[in-house]
Amino acid sequence: MARPPRIQVAGGFYHVTMRGNSRERIFFEEDDPRWFLATLGRTSRELGWRVHSYCLMQNHYHLLLETPEANLAVGMQTLNSTYSHQTNRAYGRIGHLFQRRYGSRLLTDGEHMLEVIRYIPLNPVRADLCAEPEAWPWSSYAATLGLVPRPAFLCTSWTLALFSSDV
Repeated sequence: MARPPRIQVAGGFYHVTMRGNSRERIFFEEDDPRWFLATLGRTSRELGWRVHSYCLMQNHYHLLLETPEANLAVGMQTLNSTYSHQTNRAYGRIGHLFQRRYGSRLLTDGEHMLEVIRYIPLNPVRADLCAEPEAWPWSSYAATLGLVPRPAFLCTSWTLALFSSDV
């Protein structure tokens, strides 16, 4: 039976998730999250994506993306295959880094968007990896709050405007 087609819309907001194959690690060394974020930055720049939030965990990641064009599938193929090939080359690995297809959920109401905005940075806290979300180095949360420099690809104004008109 064929898989259902992905919902892709211009101007869509998506909660995207990707897990390591067999729930194994996707980040092995300290530089790996940097490689991934650099790849995310290039992909988002090339496709015009707006990255509103991210959190990289040891064996999975979460993104909150806005796609001005209906190009989520193309971008995810680029992001995951580029990072996977780079990781396999760097560590002499063969085979799949990621498990199945990426998960994506089109966010259609404000309440769900707010829930995702809260959920993403709380992942490392709920996994007992840190006490506060701003302490996790591989999340956009501290940059959104202005506590650390913001990566060029991260769009914080939209998220902050949801909570106050005085950003």
